[in-house]
Amino acid sequence: MADQDPAQAKFALKRIYIKDLSFESPAAPLVFTKPWQPKMHVDLNTRSEKIGDSDYEVVLSVTVTAKLEEETAFLIEVHQGGLFLAEGVEGEQLRQILGIACPNMLFPYVREAVDSAVVKGGFPALALQPVNFEALYRQAQQDAAKQQSAESTTH
Repeated sequence: MADQDPAQAKFALKRIYIKDLSFESPAAPLVFTKPWQPKMHVDLNTRSEKIGDSDYEVVLSVTVTAKLEEETAFLIEVHQGGLFLAEGVEGEQLRQILGIACPNMLFPYVREAVDSAVVKGGFPALALQPVNFEALYRQAQQDAAKQQSAESTTH
C-alpha cells in the first residue's frame, strides 16, 4: 500500500512571529478633529513556502485601510508569520493544512497586532471579524479550476 500511515504524520507549530508591521496615519492630527465614521477596507492574503525538509513558513498578511470620505485616516499592514512542522503529510492534505489550519492558528495573533497598532495610533479599538479560511481555500480552488479550464479552451 502506497498510502501514508496517519500514525507517522506530524503537524506542529514551532514559532509565531511578526515578519512585517507598518502603520501610517497621514492625516494626523487633523483626522482626530473629525467625527469618527470611517469606511474600512480589509485585504487578507496567505502564502506558504517550504523552508526545510519538513518545515514550512506560512504568512498571513492583513491590510486595513480606514478612510474618512476620501482621506486616509490610517493604513496598517501586518505580515504574521508562523513556522510549522508538517511531516508525513503530502498533496492535498498538506495544501489544506497550509491553507486552512495554519492561517486559523495565525489569525488571533494578526488580529491582536492590528488592534494594538490602531489603538497606539490614537484610534478606537479595531477587532477584525473572524475569517472562514476553509471557505476561502475552497473558493481559491474553484477559481483556479475555472481559470485552468478557461485557459485550456482558449489554446
